Amino acid sequence: MTHTPPHEPPELAGRRILLGLTGSVACYKAAELCRLLTQAGARVQVAMSEGAQHFITAATMQALSGQPVFTSQWDERPANGMAHIQLGREADAILVAPASADFLARLAAGRADDLLSLLCLARPRERAPLLLAPAMNREMWSHPATQRNVRQAAADGARVLAVGFGAQACGETGDGRMLQAPELLEEVIAALTPQTLAGRRVVVTAGPTFEAIDPVRGLTNRSSGKMGFAIARAARLAGAQVTLIAGPVHLPTPHGVARVDVESALQMQAALQPALQGADVLIAAAAVADWRAAEVAAQKMKKDGSGLPPPLRFVENPDLLAAAARSPRAQAGQLYCVGFAAESENLLAHAQAKRQRKGVPLLAGNIGPATFGRDDNALLLIDEAGVTELPAGLQPASKRQLARLLVDEIARRLPRR
Repeated sequence: MTHTPPHEPPELAGRRILLGLTGSVACYKAAELCRLLTQAGARVQVAMSEGAQHFITAATMQALSGQPVFTSQWDERPANGMAHIQLGREADAILVAPASADFLARLAAGRADDLLSLLCLARPRERAPLLLAPAMNREMWSHPATQRNVRQAAADGARVLAVGFGAQACGETGDGRMLQAPELLEEVIAALTPQTLAGRRVVVTAGPTFEAIDPVRGLTNRSSGKMGFAIARAARLAGAQVTLIAGPVHLPTPHGVARVDVESALQMQAALQPALQGADVLIAAAAVADWRAAEVAAQKMKKDGSGLPPPLRFVENPDLLAAAARSPRAQAGQLYCVGFAAESENLLAHAQAKRQRKGVPLLAGNIGPATFGRDDNALLLIDEAGVTELPAGLQPASKRQLARLLVDEIARRLPRR
């Protein structure tokens, strides 16, 4: 039976984002950023400094945002005549992208002589986060004055985002490039996501493993890794420091997530050992092969004309999840282990048995053939208290939405610090 996931609202639906532009050639990225924010459901209000207008026009930003652009603190369009107050009060978040070296200096000094600096000073700090996306030449970025201003802006409550490394408009190469528009979109979503995993370290395994038989053949499974990657992203959005250990899949790394690529179960085991040191949560979403070839042929195995396959002998792979659940840190309540079960029948019975066998506090089960490679899924969560359906009624939802629900359930179950 084919399931059609219900319509889900965009991640920034109903959110009001004030996008500030300052004088930098990186203003060209603001056009794509504005488009991505609106596609994510946000209402985008653009405010531009005088310098920004030398790099991109207000007409362009108005066309992309669908809203009038503000460029002056003396703009009389707001009913109260106070653009710097009104615009900040209406925003759920303020993102200055690009944030030039001059603007960072103004902000650090508390200056209020243009619209953007006024907006940032007058914003309601308790509910409207301020995100700064620096963009400048590598020498300007590394200058002690700039770094001092960055620290001061952060100390005053701004979220100063990382810079990228690469070729710059001046012809030099180094740090100082503004993050790309999709990365900035992720930062905005994170800033507006409840930080239920703030301060936590989370390890996620994802995808299949590949167990070689010879140099060109091997045993694997149909796991796409999409669920595990969605979980890693959701955990990072919820404030966690996330390490993603991925089997052989072709998926982009979620922004802000540290990724370790592996191929076999033994390689995943080797990657897990250091990753779990100090981790608070393990979410084992990978479909790890149960067996591997006892001996891997040095060369490609050939047909011999007999019509029979070459003899193969298999050995059992280590149980990575059970080993983690039996570790001293897990037994002491310092590592919370979450398992996954991909079944083809009798989901509830098999998942309950697997949770007991693995010794984990929480297990998420699904019907594998119904979800492998798809963008939607539904999960049964099983713990000592019983069974929880995600979503309610087990109606398929996007794996992104399902990952957010799962992360919320995990955060709720973690011991308080």
